[in-house]
Amino acid sequence: MEQVRFTQMKDGTRDEYQFLSTLEHEYIARLPDRILASVRALGDGLSGYRVSRFEHSLQAATRALRDGADTDMVVAALVHDVGDELAPENHSQFAAAILRPYVRAEVTWTVLMHGAFQMIYYGHHLGLDQHARDEHRYHPWYGTCEMFCERWDQASFDPDYDTLPLEAFEPMVREVFTRPAFDPILTA
Repeated sequence: MEQVRFTQMKDGTRDEYQFLSTLEHEYIARLPDRILASVRALGDGLSGYRVSRFEHSLQAATRALRDGADTDMVVAALVHDVGDELAPENHSQFAAAILRPYVRAEVTWTVLMHGAFQMIYYGHHLGLDQHARDEHRYHPWYGTCEMFCERWDQASFDPDYDTLPLEAFEPMVREVFTRPAFDPILTA
């Protein structure tokens, strides 16, 4: 079979859905390649900074790695801004949704909230709530997100920083995005 015959899902047969399931598994297996391509594509994004979003992402991941962060956090630092292109008004949520099936909840929450936490650095310049993160001050992962933003995200716009290439992070990306989705051991 090269393609299903149905034109409405309700008319599909068991054989057709098994065929589609096989194709979906093959497609999912190539997710790390698409994640890496999405990070690379950040090189053509928002301008005006001294580094591209691609370089920013590499730099954030490099800083996380050099700080001794675990694989999940390093990958999160690498992909935290992949939503900039398609979801500029909610890029944090976009990136968190991509990570959620594969990492622990603390990492997902940190990426989900990093946009609000970053406001501390610039919100007052734009008439926005600089202290938007304060509503989460009693959350158990507040400190994690605060550290993520302070040490890795907001600090990663330096064109002179000794940033590692994307290839240095490829094994970690492949490790994270080939895990079983929603594994209770990882995502609890």
